[in-house]
Amino acid sequence: MTLPHKASLAPVSDRPGLITAPDAELICPANDIFDSANVTEHLAAAFETCADNTAMRAETVRILREAQKSGSKAIADAFATRPFEARPLTRSYTYLTDQLVGTAMRVSSERLHPLATPTQGERIAVLAVGGYGRAEMAPASDVDLLFLTPYKITAWAESVIESMLYILWDLRLKVGNSSRTIKDCLRLGAEDFTIRTAMLEQRYLAGDKALADELDKRLKSELFKGTEREFIEAKLQERDARHLKQGQRYMVEPNVKEGKGGLRDLQSLYWIAKYICGVQDVAELVPLGLFTPEEFQTFVEAEDFLWAVRSHLHLVTGRATEQLTFDLQVEVAERMGYKDRAGRRAVEVFMQRYFREATRVGELTRIFLTKLEAAHVKGAPLLERIFRRRPRVKDGYKVVHGRLDIADPDAFLSDKVNLLRLFEEGLRTGMLIHPDAMRLVTANLHLIDEDMRNDKEAQRIFLDLMLKHGNPERALRRMNELGVLSAFLPEFEPIVAMMQFNMYHSYTVDEHTIQCITNLAQIERGELVEALPLASSILEGGVNRKVLYVALLLHDIAKGRPEDHSILGAQIARKVAPRLGLNKAECETVEWLVRYHLLMSDMAQKRDVSDPRTVRDFAKAVQTVKRLDLLTVLTVCDIRGVGPTTWNNWKATLLRALHAETKRALDTGLEVLNRANRGAEAKKALRAELADWTKTDIKTETGRHYAPYWQGLPLSAHVEFAEMLRALEISGDPGAMEIRLHPDEDRDATRACFAMGDHPGIFARIAGALALVGANVVDARSYTTKDGYVTDAFWIQDAEGHPFEASRLPRLTQMIQKTLKGEVVAGEALKSRDKIKKRERAFNVPTHITFDNEGSEIYTIIEVDTRDRTGLLYDLTRTLASSNVYIANAVIATYGEQVVDTFYVKDMFGLKYHSESKQRGLEAKLRKAITEGAERAVS
Repeated sequence: MTLPHKASLAPVSDRPGLITAPDAELICPANDIFDSANVTEHLAAAFETCADNTAMRAETVRILREAQKSGSKAIADAFATRPFEARPLTRSYTYLTDQLVGTAMRVSSERLHPLATPTQGERIAVLAVGGYGRAEMAPASDVDLLFLTPYKITAWAESVIESMLYILWDLRLKVGNSSRTIKDCLRLGAEDFTIRTAMLEQRYLAGDKALADELDKRLKSELFKGTEREFIEAKLQERDARHLKQGQRYMVEPNVKEGKGGLRDLQSLYWIAKYICGVQDVAELVPLGLFTPEEFQTFVEAEDFLWAVRSHLHLVTGRATEQLTFDLQVEVAERMGYKDRAGRRAVEVFMQRYFREATRVGELTRIFLTKLEAAHVKGAPLLERIFRRRPRVKDGYKVVHGRLDIADPDAFLSDKVNLLRLFEEGLRTGMLIHPDAMRLVTANLHLIDEDMRNDKEAQRIFLDLMLKHGNPERALRRMNELGVLSAFLPEFEPIVAMMQFNMYHSYTVDEHTIQCITNLAQIERGELVEALPLASSILEGGVNRKVLYVALLLHDIAKGRPEDHSILGAQIARKVAPRLGLNKAECETVEWLVRYHLLMSDMAQKRDVSDPRTVRDFAKAVQTVKRLDLLTVLTVCDIRGVGPTTWNNWKATLLRALHAETKRALDTGLEVLNRANRGAEAKKALRAELADWTKTDIKTETGRHYAPYWQGLPLSAHVEFAEMLRALEISGDPGAMEIRLHPDEDRDATRACFAMGDHPGIFARIAGALALVGANVVDARSYTTKDGYVTDAFWIQDAEGHPFEASRLPRLTQMIQKTLKGEVVAGEALKSRDKIKKRERAFNVPTHITFDNEGSEIYTIIEVDTRDRTGLLYDLTRTLASSNVYIANAVIATYGEQVVDTFYVKDMFGLKYHSESKQRGLEAKLRKAITEGAERAVS
């Protein structure tokens, strides 16, 4: 039986309101995306055999699903061959969605619920809102619909909407919908800016066109008009909140949609322009004077690139993924055709383009808002949140809406050095630079030539920007964004927006450099005295600030090249430092600091600071206290500039210890590092601390340990082990063990002390037990006594890099005891725990293993640089134990996905590993353990 219907279905594209773009605006022919005539024909044929509405709806879904599947494939295939053409792509997905929505609406209203004589109240209009209304759809975008009725929704309208939604839901479309009257729209839009913004972009799709037109007219006259400032303020607050949540523009896993410099920032500009000026396209901002033609082109290029990236993200994951995580960065870079270059992976080249586009979006935002402010808002400037008196500007400048502008562009450009003076005046007055001034600078960067770079006045101004005004980061960041920094220092250009593809660095290389300088300026301003007492005291005592700032500016300038960036950076510094006006001695110091800027960090984090040889070698390298102080401050700023969570008390303690011991050696001579001297001091301190012990007990304790024990542990650990060893002797049980876990607040870690009878492999078993309880080992010391005991001290942190909460320690102690007693086999239990997360698998971390017999007087130092994972330390120490290697201590330095495990070892006879064949044999075993563990981790 055939159900009655109002009229035969005509192709959807013949109806008004839907996107019926010519093929030139789509990424492939319209009929490949949705053959409307063919779909209509199939629906008509299918309906002839349908017995009821349920069957008719099912046939509609079946036919539309086939059309949807083939259309989506056609779009995706075309995009794969033209991976940057985002605008045709978003139009194509909108076109496909329009056809699906339009067909569903007409089937629902004309075939499922036909109405022969509708009343005035039985009218309905379907509108696209939000991004769908703007006709910008990514592959997995939501389909936001507004069902508009003149009065309270009728039973017929409710049936139409319900049937239509069921069809769309069955097509697996993510439909966001609302049913409202015009009165509802005006009321809700007045209360909620999100709703108001969505309706700003409403686009008629189907149904009663007059009803849609009435809404459009009344929104403009009754809701939008007169509320422009209110809307702009709301959008700015929304943007600030979004940026705060998502992080800075240079965060290495950015959110393409919501992050700073992302698509939402561009969309916010469009919303404001449409609300204020009624524009339907960003191109209309050019004749209005809000954008120059060049800025409009920048907008288009940035928007196209970001939409392309977002669309590839959706296609790779099959869902609305907005964050460009590490694993997805690799896939998107490959899809977009990026290739490896010398010293850089394709993903790093791709991400540099991404961050440069994000920077341009930030500039467009600043220009647009300031222009809008001048043209449309006559009150106080929108961005000037705090009113305060400012100093008068120098001749040649003027103040426009609280910003520093140029009075006479021709006069300004007559002296090239003015391109730097502008930033100096900005710092002096505390004013933001007006976008017109920024435009003038960027349009005349060619004036910054060799003559200007060698101009004494230009050199003075550039150094003063860092040294004189107290907030160098502000000038440097603005100069970097406008291209002035790269023009004045061409060597800086390659690292602009350069991403280092690893989990350790949170910022691009240029932003990391500015973050380092920010830290130095904060120390100088006295803002970090409590957090950084050593660096603060060094600066207070007086150093060559010029050398320090220039060294920080140049320390990573050679990143991203095949050569060692420290060596190449020193060569670049040798050329750049004189050009900045430094004298010969200052240039030599800058060159040395750049060449060895990683030395102190490596010594502190990868070597045993308590070993006299470590301090002696470091002291010989730095040679003078002056260099030591400069390198210490540079190292602190460098580590803190890596990311917001990189610096901690553990690193601070290591650096302070290395600085103190090295300074003492340089001041009084290297003989103060003698082991015997330090051992005598430690024993004297222990006797004072154990004043209530008998002389016999104290003599036993001080006599049972070898020399390394006394210099490798703090007094508190010596006291703890003394008590633990005495408890073991009192127990008389040869199998007894003592375990004590305590927070070590000075080091941001938990100290785990173990004392028991010595037996082979105990270090590895402890490492396995700690891995099982989720502890990351950051340092470990193992000492055997002359009377058969072993005392091991491990410093551990939780997965977030913090000490374990005190409440968890009893439970951790019990679990560790069970493992050490053999009740849990660590090797088996760890197999299911050492998986590498998917987002981290894209990193390439080659394994390097080195043997060093010069870095310690009595131990061979084995350094294993490889990919970090749960259970790695256990695998390495178990391998060494099975080869009869005695591990005296282990130092663990983690850099994101990379870890450097350093072991101080001796062979079973107490000798170093001098034999090259033994070294190669050990290396082969360690590599096998790493490889087998890595295979488990990715399986």
